[in-house]
Amino acid sequence: MIQTIALSLLTGLMGINALPHLIKGILGEEFPTVLGNSPLANALVGVTGILLAALFAFWADMPSHPWTAAVSAAIGAYVMAAFHSLRGAFWLNTATGRANPSVSASQGTPGDQHG
Repeated sequence: MIQTIALSLLTGLMGINALPHLIKGILGEEFPTVLGNSPLANALVGVTGILLAALFAFWADMPSHPWTAAVSAAIGAYVMAAFHSLRGAFWLNTATGRANPSVSASQGTPGDQHG
């Protein structure tokens, strides 16, 4: 059951983390990632994240513990959604000394509070 919890949590984390990278990459927009901010890097990171999430889900043996797997995956997804909604990728780039991508006026600036 520990394997199911850990891998389901990673499924949720990786699956949700892949989305902004894939979307920004496909749209040709920059977004912070450890491989650079370019759209191509983000598209590749997004696809890789989806593939990893699928592998984690497969290895998690979810059918043996469906409720445990669902709750663990949901927790991982909520954590990563909160990270990205709080501009965590931009903060992480700043904290590690990497350049952040330029942000258009429609996107606001990193750290803006939109209410």
